[in-house]
Formats: sequence, structure tokens, C-alpha cells
Amino acid sequence: MLRAQRGPVPWNAVLRGSLAVAPLLVAVLADRPTAGIPAALGAMLAGINDRPGSRRAAVSRLGIPALAGSAGLLLGTVATAAAGTGPSMVVLPLLLGVLGLIAGAVSATGPVASACGTQLLVAAVIGAGMPLPETGPQRALLFLAGAGWLILLRLVLPSPVRPGGGPYRLDGEREAVAAVYGAVAGLLEAAGGPEALARRAALSAALDHAQDALTGPRLRRRASSAAERRLHAQYAAALPLAEAATALAWAGVSLPAGIVEGPRRLADAVRTGGSCGPLSAPARTDAALRALDDAILRAATAFDCPAGAPVRTRMGRSYRSALSGAWSAAGREYGVRVALCCVASTVVAQALHHEHWYWLPATTVFLVKPDLGPLASRVLCRAVGTVAGAAVFGVLALLLPGPFTLVAVVALCGALLPVATRHFAVQTAVVTVLVLALVLLGGEPPAAWGRVVESLLACATVLLVGHVPLPGSRGHRVRAALDSAVGAAHRYLRHVLGAPEDHHGRDALRRDAYRSLAAARTAIDLSAAELPAVARHTAGSGEVASALEQLIDTTTACAVQLGHHTDGLPASHAEQLAAQLSALDRAWPAPRPVVPAA
Repeated sequence: MLRAQRGPVPWNAVLRGSLAVAPLLVAVLADRPTAGIPAALGAMLAGINDRPGSRRAAVSRLGIPALAGSAGLLLGTVATAAAGTGPSMVVLPLLLGVLGLIAGAVSATGPVASACGTQLLVAAVIGAGMPLPETGPQRALLFLAGAGWLILLRLVLPSPVRPGGGPYRLDGEREAVAAVYGAVAGLLEAAGGPEALARRAALSAALDHAQDALTGPRLRRRASSAAERRLHAQYAAALPLAEAATALAWAGVSLPAGIVEGPRRLADAVRTGGSCGPLSAPARTDAALRALDDAILRAATAFDCPAGAPVRTRMGRSYRSALSGAWSAAGREYGVRVALCCVASTVVAQALHHEHWYWLPATTVFLVKPDLGPLASRVLCRAVGTVAGAAVFGVLALLLPGPFTLVAVVALCGALLPVATRHFAVQTAVVTVLVLALVLLGGEPPAAWGRVVESLLACATVLLVGHVPLPGSRGHRVRAALDSAVGAAHRYLRHVLGAPEDHHGRDALRRDAYRSLAAARTAIDLSAAELPAVARHTAGSGEVASALEQLIDTTTACAVQLGHHTDGLPASHAEQLAAQLSALDRAWPAPRPVVPAA
């Protein structure tokens, strides 16, 4: 509960968050403050998703959830207007329950889908309950305008500190690719020591981040094609370098200190856009060191001769696989819980005849999200953050009355949001202040302590529904993640043993295996931090993930051996593969690849 993400302050995101108040300020200056509220909500929800990364990836990461949010706002407004006051007591709970089932199931397929489901539900609840004079289509367009303004800021504003030349649009991509080379150096430095496993995980995370950073639409294709080709070539050159470093770390032998100099110089060259210069070559005494030497040579060639078409990397999952994941056991379980929360909170809120009844179901939507931390932790953080935010806003409302001071409060909250997202309690406090300021700008009476009561009711609802035993076994999310990781590891192993000369296919399958392993680790850690009633359903999953990690690392070492060992796979590698496959099959039965006799 007390753990917060660490890192430097993202000053560029802070600047964007403060400038995102511009549509609201324009509406207040035009004496139409209610028109600025949907725009401010769109900017706020987009700001929560405004994480470090490339500009091109931000287009989909912020834009797709914004489209879902505008659709939800339109649907909620139209449904309330069509149902009227009386029938809405029945229509709205049913509507939000169906939306919760769909959005919850889709949210289980990935982070962008999770943001889409959240914005769809939250905006639908706000559209159904917030009394604004604007029509449904107007609200939806204003919501898109607010989110679109933040996306525009994300695309056009340069980074405050730029290490070198090149198009500022590619700053995030350059930093992500440079981090891969830095992580390779860190893994080589830790080889043979106790930090090797953690450094290998850090390298995998850096590769995932770089892979994501190079996705998305290409803006100004012709103007940036040369720089993009260079970055794609540098990323592709890092893949065999990472493979060789993983094989050396797997061997458990300490390496000479000077061996990390080459990857570090490559990292500096990516950041500055300059030349890497001469690189020292390691001694070619075994297969892994020969692979490292060859990888450094290929990287130097890619840095000096970046011509050619951009390398296509395997990104994400297809729509068909995402749809199947939504209706898997994990998706159905999460969808049912979200639907139950939406229906129960809507019925309770409307039965209380509270003026701001929509706060209760909107709060439950945020709280029921499993990617915000363990259930008990996020409920407690929500309660503490709401009380703190309401107290702060109560003081600000007394000291700084007036619409323009409220706009300044919204701007301040927007600036704090990129840092506040590192801890759920702090994020809740900032969002509470922002929402209460928007309520006053909309002409509604102050309701700071009403917000506290609604949040506490939402906490109780989510705690109850989150622990209700549903038909079937629990822990579907962890089981689905482990199934995916085991399948990816087996595909990777089959390819390494069956087609060792196909380096491009091997790179893609290796990335898939390590990404799936990281996702399984995240799901396991989250489940282990839940209350015992939930955590006991996934007991022992950590041991399965450890066995799977050893298998994937061994497969990578075997790939290096087959590529740089003329006599085939050494007997020691084949024996370790057989032993690890047997251990994994005992812990987690799955289709086993055929291992050729070595």
C-alpha cells in the first residue's frame, strides 16, 4: 500500500497537464463554463494515461480510450434522456451492468483495452448523472476536444532536455532504444553475480518498452523516414546483442570489466545521434562470446550504414486473439465483477436520492480495476486519498473563491497528475480536488464531504463484490497469464531446435516469450498481495514462473550455441533442457515440444 513508483519528475508531462486546462479556460471566458467540463474530463482521463514513451505510441494509448470515453458519454446522456426519471431506476442499472460486463471483459486483454473499458464506463455514468445543459453529441465532441488537445500537446511540444540532434518527435524512441543498450551493458556487468537475474529482467523490460515505443502511426512519414530507419536498424541490432548477453549471464561466469564499454558507447550514440566510434571486441573463446562479438560488429555496421527499409517488429496481438482473450475465463470473471459493481452501486446511489449519485458507480469503476494494485490496498488508498483531497479542496474553496481560481486549481491538478499517478492514494487526492472544482464550475453546490461518503460506499461495495465467490475456480487471471507464457516458451523452444538459422523468427518468438513471462510475473505478484481469501487460489504460481524463466533463459543459451557451435547442441545444454521441461510439466501441465535427441 505504501509503495510508490520512483523516477525523475516528467517535467514535459507536467507542462502538458497544466496547459490541458486551455479548453476549460476558453469556456469560462466565453461565459459557458459547463461546456468546458466535458473537455476538462477528457483531458483529465487522457492525462492519467499520459505515461513516458514515444509520441507515436501516445496517439493510440491516449486516443483510443478517448474515443471510448466519448462514446460512453454520448450513450449515458442519450439513455437517461430517453428513459426519463421513473424508468431510469431500472434502465440505468441494466444498461451500466451490460456495459460493465463488456468493458470488464475487454479490459482483461491489455492496458489500452483496460483504459478503454474504464473511460467507457466512467463517461457513461457521468453522462447519465451530471446535470449539464449540453446535449449528448455536444458533450461527446467536447470530451474529444479536451483529450485531443492533450494529444496535440503531446505531439508538438519538444522535450525540455534533448541530448542530441535529430527530430524532436523521436526523442522518446531514441531514449527507449538507448535504454536497451544500457540494459545490455548492465547485464554483462552483473554476469556471474547475484544481480544477474534482476538485470536480465530489466533488459527484458527495456526491450518491451522500446518495442512499444516504435509502434503507432508515423507522423510526417517523408520528413522523418531516414531518422526512423536509423532507429529501427539500431533496435534490430540490439536484439542479437541482448541474446548474447543473456546467454553469457546464464552461464554464470564473471566477465572482464571492459566488455561493457561497447554497449555503453552504443547507448550514448543513440541518445546523441552521433557515431559510436571504434568498439573493442571481446575475446572469442566460446560460442556466447563469439555471438557477442558478432552482435557488436553488426551493431556498429547498423550505426554507420542505416540505409534500408525500417525493420518491422512484431507488435501486440491481433484483434481476433484480443477478442478471444476478452471471453476467456479471466475476461468473464472480471467482466462479471465489474457488472455486479456497476449494478449494485447504481441501485444504491439512486435509492439514496443523492444529487451527485453518479459519483458512487463512477468510483466503483476505478476501484474494481485490478491493474491499480491489490484490492484491499487500493480501497484503503482510495479512502485516504478522497478524505485528503476533500479536506484540501475545502480549504481552497474558502480561500480562493471565483471561477478563475477554480480554473487555476484545475490547471494545478493537471500539472500534478503525471506525478500523482505513481501512487493511487495521491492520484485519488488530486482527482478529488479536480472533480470538486469542476462541480462548482458547473453550477452545482459544494459537496466535498458528500464525495467522501460516496467514496466510502464505493469502497464497501468493491470490497464485498471483489470477494464474492463466483461459480468455478478463482485465479483465472494468473492461470491465463501462465498458460500464455508456457505456450510462448514452447513455441520459442520448438523454433530454436527446429530452425536455428531463422534469426528473424527467433527474435520475434523470444520477445513474445519474455513479454508473456513478464505479464505472468505481474499477475502473480498482484494476486500474492491480495487478501488470503483471494491469494490462496494462486498459491505456488511463483515457482511455476521461476521454472519457466529458467527454461526460456536456457533456450536462449541453446540458440546461441546452435548458431556458433559447429558440433550442434552440447550435451550439457540438452540435459538442462530436458530436466527443466520435466519440472515445468510436473508443475504446470502443457503441450510439450518434441526435443530432438542430442
